[in-house]
Amino acid sequence: MATTPFDSAITRDLFYDAEVGKLFTDSAEVRAMMLVEGTLAKVQGKLGMIPEISAAAIHRAGLEIQIDPGGLSAETGKNAVVVPALVAAFRKAMEAPEHAQYLHWGATSQDIIDTGLVLRLRQVLSIYETRIKALVKTLGSLAEEHATLPMAARTWGQTATVTSFGAVVASWGTPFINHLDRLAVLRPRLLNVSLSGAAGTLSAMGDDGPKIRAALAEALSLNDPARSWHSTRDSLAELAGWLTLVTGSLGNFGEDILLMTQSGINEVSLSSGGGSSTMPQKSNPVLPSLLVALAGQTSALNNVMQSATKHRQQRDGAAWMCEWMSLPQMCMATARALSAATELANTLSPNNAAMAAHIDDGTGLIYAEALSFALVPGLSRPDAQAAVKELCQQMLDQREPLRKLASKRWPDVDFGTMFSHIAQLGQAPAEARDFAKSAKAL
Repeated sequence: MATTPFDSAITRDLFYDAEVGKLFTDSAEVRAMMLVEGTLAKVQGKLGMIPEISAAAIHRAGLEIQIDPGGLSAETGKNAVVVPALVAAFRKAMEAPEHAQYLHWGATSQDIIDTGLVLRLRQVLSIYETRIKALVKTLGSLAEEHATLPMAARTWGQTATVTSFGAVVASWGTPFINHLDRLAVLRPRLLNVSLSGAAGTLSAMGDDGPKIRAALAEALSLNDPARSWHSTRDSLAELAGWLTLVTGSLGNFGEDILLMTQSGINEVSLSSGGGSSTMPQKSNPVLPSLLVALAGQTSALNNVMQSATKHRQQRDGAAWMCEWMSLPQMCMATARALSAATELANTLSPNNAAMAAHIDDGTGLIYAEALSFALVPGLSRPDAQAAVKELCQQMLDQREPLRKLASKRWPDVDFGTMFSHIAQLGQAPAEARDFAKSAKAL
């Protein structure tokens, strides 16, 4: 097995996401850092910090030069950061030492690496936003279509009262509208340029340092934090927390589908499933299981990312390395989970007959709560609840339907349509439709 299943040739089609994956390659990282170096030189040339002709040469070279990431390995192994090797290779490839000497002027490795990361994360967040909206719209349509389709609600794994499949779908989808709101707030805190120099003081650039940072931010369409964030990692920790929330909600979706497709329950059907090596009858719920697994992996890696907020002094190599080992996998897991969830939402369908059978199983126990409230005008609430509990036990002993037992005990009470799933849907249809309306508005 490969070190990570995301990069495995065997498990690639299960775990890998091509659209986000291409942003977390060595080539993508090198290209992002070269863009930062070239843009830094360009703004420094415009503001007179370095010769403008050299700045133009560096900026052009940053767009044209190709650097093999593999050639940076040996020096990175010694230095623990790639930028010294990258700068050396960049200068050599320029073949213009009179200009190349101004490359990386006044910056430090963390400035280039972190800004390059933020540039890639900006694209990743746009992908997430698009996918979340697509997922919510799909779930919204499903919720609206089945707003009044009754099914058994379960608490603690036990049949409780009646709800609707549409309301259940709404409970899967609503958190993602909140996640989009969180993303809108998170974005400006995350998408900041980093330019602070060796120890966060930007001293090598003198009084012009803040102007250079602001110009670099503008050129890269990033925000200027007006400070150093070398050792202040709250924005990346916030992103990690958001990724954990998103995959957690996707995992919740997966967990429910696993239970609803379970043999003997069969309340939803999937258009396709995974096969067994030995049991020809099996159609395993692969995508729901994948959602649960990716949620667990992301949650575990989030612990590492939160621990990296303890970034010692002005820069801390150990905490920084923890981010490198964790954040890319979290981003990949989230991307794959979103695509898997959308595929799942587009292919699942409710089994109306199975849902109806789990409501009307001949016992009528699902209406026990409603019965206890129907008796309140003639009994106190505690007495009504105790009486119905006694009747439920009687039903279990005698196997006589709850409605029949209730009619015998309280012959003068007109229960009307109380023992009907339609009468007990409560706000479930309204919740389904409200969610569908919010989904359409995205």
